[in-house]
Amino acid sequence: LVEGCTSGEFRDAADLGLTGLQQRLVDEVLATGTPTVVALIGGRAFAVPEIAARATALLECWIPGEEGGHAIADILFGSACPSGRLPVTLVRHVGQVPLYYNRTWNEGSLLGLSGDYVDVPSSPLFPFGHGLSYTRFSYEAFKAERSGVTAGEAIRLSVEIGNEGDRGGEEVVQLYASDPVASSTRPITQLVGFARVPLEAGRRCRIHFSVDPSQLAFFDRGMRLIVEPGEIRFAVGASSEDLRDRVSVQIQGEARTLRMPDIRPTDVQIESI
Repeated sequence: LVEGCTSGEFRDAADLGLTGLQQRLVDEVLATGTPTVVALIGGRAFAVPEIAARATALLECWIPGEEGGHAIADILFGSACPSGRLPVTLVRHVGQVPLYYNRTWNEGSLLGLSGDYVDVPSSPLFPFGHGLSYTRFSYEAFKAERSGVTAGEAIRLSVEIGNEGDRGGEEVVQLYASDPVASSTRPITQLVGFARVPLEAGRRCRIHFSVDPSQLAFFDRGMRLIVEPGEIRFAVGASSEDLRDRVSVQIQGEARTLRMPDIRPTDVQIESI
């Protein structure tokens, strides 16, 4: 609320580019040919496709607070391995807004026969859940404990994660679900669970997800909160677009009606192997 701020309450912007002379500063630094990491500090999700294409790396800092300088320095100098993931979708251009990963099939996903704008791709610059690390992780043996359950039973899935790099790090393993056929329009995909997994170089672990069926519930035409029978497709990966493997589970039997207090989070357990 302080006069002169460019981020904060009542500090809206008509454009999602950098404010003031910041873009000129970046352009002149990049023009030197020096490998450059651009640290984005601000309270909004910027659209910076040209910077992303030219800079060596981007570090999304948001408004990091009093200890933010230390945290940024630790990342830049390698004292800490980055493990943050985007909680929003970053667009290429302000004209794409709103753009979000869990949209339905008829929300901004069909832009004519080509699927793109006439001047920019319709895909995000960086998708929900995206984030890089100083190491790399493998995903293997994604499977469901059972191929079919009732609407009152938990769906148990597991996946093996390995640190394939030469230094320790943390991976944020993300579990997504989609309901391709339902009585009401459902999101293309939705996050139903995640696990932050610390692994030293060369180590492996198995992640066990127990998805409560309430995570798949939605309001039907009669505004009842229900879990319907049918196929549920699960995917696991490092972001909403970096999905490494998929498996389907059939919800069998009758639909189940829920109340809001019945909503339960996905249980996660990590097993060293």
